[in-house]
Amino acid sequence: MSKAVSANAGTVGRQAAVMAAASGLILSMGLPATAADTTAGVSASTESGSAQTALAVTAAPTATVSFERPVVKTTAAPKVEPVRTQSTASANRATTAVAGQEASPAAKAEETVSAAATSGIAALAYTGIGHSYVWGGTSPVTGWDCSGFVQWVYAQAGISIPRTNAWSIMTPTSAPQPGDLVVQNGGAHVGIYVGNGMMISALNPSQGTLLHSPAATGTSSYYHYSK
Repeated sequence: MSKAVSANAGTVGRQAAVMAAASGLILSMGLPATAADTTAGVSASTESGSAQTALAVTAAPTATVSFERPVVKTTAAPKVEPVRTQSTASANRATTAVAGQEASPAAKAEETVSAAATSGIAALAYTGIGHSYVWGGTSPVTGWDCSGFVQWVYAQAGISIPRTNAWSIMTPTSAPQPGDLVVQNGGAHVGIYVGNGMMISALNPSQGTLLHSPAATGTSSYYHYSK
């Protein structure tokens, strides 16, 4: 190789440098002998008629070559959570619990309606105050007795009860509500409870129909009408 370089330099009349890179490539560059030499970069074959430009690049043995690469970011795929199926037993328990919850409000609603109906009876009982007492009577116009008064009030609420022993179709209660029946002295007298510890009844010919305390007319038992 040294001999070839020397021979080439003598032929073209300028110096040539040759180096072997670490990669095994041979890189060469023609260097002009003087600044005025215009044949720099042209090989010896130029003088023989075939012009070939020799492009030579030199590099240090430790040189490295690197290429710019775009930064690529990756995102991990989302983790799919498995879906848990509900067992039939759990579903049945949930259905039973919901049914129980629905039944309770329904029962309460029925109690509320019943209470409203009896409270309406209490309001009707107030309209009978002042009417006369007549044994065996059933009308506010001609007069009534205690059982006739009770039957008339319930009839105005759309409820049909027997004229005598009306409590036989009712349910005993220890917590009376307005509109419940008050039975006194073992059934000798009857009236309608209107709340606040008071009742209305057709008491006797001298007093007629009035508001009074149950305690004023004897011992009392209470009965509730439910459809």
